[in-house]
Amino acid sequence: MTNKDLTLFEELFNESPEIKYPKTGEVISGTIIKIEKKNILVNVNNQFTGLVVSKEVGNTVDLSELKSGQAIDIMVLGDSIERGLLILSLKRANQIKNLTNLAKYNESSEVINVKPTEANKWGLLVDIDGLKGFIPVSQLTPLHYPRVEGADPEKILEHLNGLVGLDFKVRVINVDENGKKIIFSEKAAIEEDRTKALKTLKEGDIVEWTVSGILSYGLFVTFAGLEGLVHVSEIDWGHVTDPSKFAKVWMTVKVKVIGLESEKISLSIKRLKENPWDVLAKKYKLNDSITAPISRISKFGAFMDLEGWIQGLIHLSEISHGVVKDIRDHVKVGEEVTAKIINFEPNKKRIGLSLKALQEAPKETKKVEAKKETSEEEKIDSEVKKAKKSEAKKETK
Repeated sequence: MTNKDLTLFEELFNESPEIKYPKTGEVISGTIIKIEKKNILVNVNNQFTGLVVSKEVGNTVDLSELKSGQAIDIMVLGDSIERGLLILSLKRANQIKNLTNLAKYNESSEVINVKPTEANKWGLLVDIDGLKGFIPVSQLTPLHYPRVEGADPEKILEHLNGLVGLDFKVRVINVDENGKKIIFSEKAAIEEDRTKALKTLKEGDIVEWTVSGILSYGLFVTFAGLEGLVHVSEIDWGHVTDPSKFAKVWMTVKVKVIGLESEKISLSIKRLKENPWDVLAKKYKLNDSITAPISRISKFGAFMDLEGWIQGLIHLSEISHGVVKDIRDHVKVGEEVTAKIINFEPNKKRIGLSLKALQEAPKETKKVEAKKETSEEEKIDSEVKKAKKSEAKKETK
């Protein structure tokens, strides 16, 4: 090598940038060279090549959005002498960035999006590139709160598992410096909407809300963080034994506000429909005949399934003119029959029906009834005669 070559080499060496070997745990910048099989090859300062293996990419990064030539921040985990590569982590660099951001969100009360990755009986767990956050059950909005019969822990967990993977709008309500206690609140994220909705809601309003829970005593429905109850007696005009037959969770239903006391909201579905007793009263009157199927039979009579879930009773004494030992000998469940209305009080929700009133009475029965009528007439004549004699005696005196 000549002196001229040595001089040139020295000049180039002096002009070249200083080689700084990255330290373990340091967060540095790099440029993506290539993405292959979920691994990222990175150029560090045009001096080193680094590798981010798939498990160090993190769960908040969408690989499809990363491209060659794009700058990223990564943490140095070490190096591989065999490969001549730096071992890097995109996930851990993002952890530091995310923890800083979460602290800012906590102070500013900014609403952010998170996606639960697991559930336990106390709430939903959120994994943000290895940072563990938690949404307690008490911090869920009515739409996601587990309304479970008898607070059954297994059913609560089943409900919460169904929320894993959904997008949640939340606020950070607690975060410590090392990121070991990060608490999110879904309720806090909609507090303004909830307050506004409560101020504008009034009794008599008809609204479309979402079913958030179904229990034996009614339907819970929610909107903008408000939750009201459609009591079982307000679901339908008929007798409701199973509210789940009328709605499903997350189904939208139209309801009427019938009670509003502070935050206790009472709702009704049935009052959006015409009262079936009023409908029946428009079609029928006392002594009319009505045709409908037999819905059930009890020891004191048979019930007819009338319009609008109304159950009309044919009392045992109105089944037949003869002695009725077993009602099933005369009518069967599901059989369509015609009966006479012998008592009708729509305001009191009463209707009495009779089969025998439409049947011709046996001759013997007619004779007995005729004798009774004759006997009654004779009694009346006797009383009239006695009265006349008494009046005559008074006049004589």
